[in-house]
Amino acid sequence: MSTFVRLAQTSQTLSLAAMEEASRQGLRQADLEHLFLALVLSDQPAGEVLRELGITIDRARRAVDEQHATQLASLGIDTTLPEPGRIVFHETAGYEWRRRASDVLVRASRRGLDGSAAAVLRVLMSEPSGLIAELLRRLGTTPADVVDRLDRLAPPADGGRPVRGNESIVGSSETFVPAPIEDVWEFLADPARVPDWAPSIGSVDLADSAGTAWIGYAPTSRPDGKPVRLRAEFRRRRLELLETRRPDRVAWRFTSPDTAKSGPIVTEFALAPTTGGTRVAITTSWGRRHGWRRVLGLPLRPAARFLAWITLFQIGAAISRAFR
Repeated sequence: MSTFVRLAQTSQTLSLAAMEEASRQGLRQADLEHLFLALVLSDQPAGEVLRELGITIDRARRAVDEQHATQLASLGIDTTLPEPGRIVFHETAGYEWRRRASDVLVRASRRGLDGSAAAVLRVLMSEPSGLIAELLRRLGTTPADVVDRLDRLAPPADGGRPVRGNESIVGSSETFVPAPIEDVWEFLADPARVPDWAPSIGSVDLADSAGTAWIGYAPTSRPDGKPVRLRAEFRRRRLELLETRRPDRVAWRFTSPDTAKSGPIVTEFALAPTTGGTRVAITTSWGRRHGWRRVLGLPLRPAARFLAWITLFQIGAAISRAFR
């Protein structure tokens, strides 16, 4: 994977998590502390380094809140900060990075760094304001401890790129979820929770069940309230629970029963416990069209691979968000 691609994917993933964390506090600007929280949630080795140091998302959030309260007290402001709410980033707009935080992301691809989350964390350890050093002190460690662990990391593996099989396009990715494996398995195996992670499903008719199959409906509006325009034959989805192996595997199959123009989509989840939560490997395969539709689709394969990555990114982000 090139540095540019790694930087783009890392920036996208960290930006989403950081701005989700900012939205909990009613903020529209993500700063260094939100970037730090995003790294704690990262599925890359940088996140593992922080979690192995005992830095969970709950502990990191408390340290941020304590630091904010201390800063206000140093200015003579005696007040109680409002309790953070739920994540509303996906329902709102107008978010951006503060300059010093975006500079960290840019610097992570310079001077021999590879743009990975580990590079971002390394740059963050040397930021000059002292904010991150103070947060780490509250969490019982130091920037030097973090850098020492980063120095022991193996080079990042190249993964997550969709590949073409004989009959489908297959994409895979991993995400970290800050919750026990049993809770994540229950979430992914529950048909009522499919709309919480599947972008193409807005609701599920639980009464219309055929054992391990249900009828779902495409969303009629986006999280921000904007309407979704969709042709009538694509509004219904058939959801089939192909496999459930507690507590480490779940597989779903989605089809459009009202049209033959759309191939089946199979999404599989492989779960494994890890420090601070659960690692979820997501594999999705899109069935190919045949005949003249397949020929017409050949020039669109690069776009299809990009769409595959976006879909996997959305699924992983939604699963993580459900437990935060």
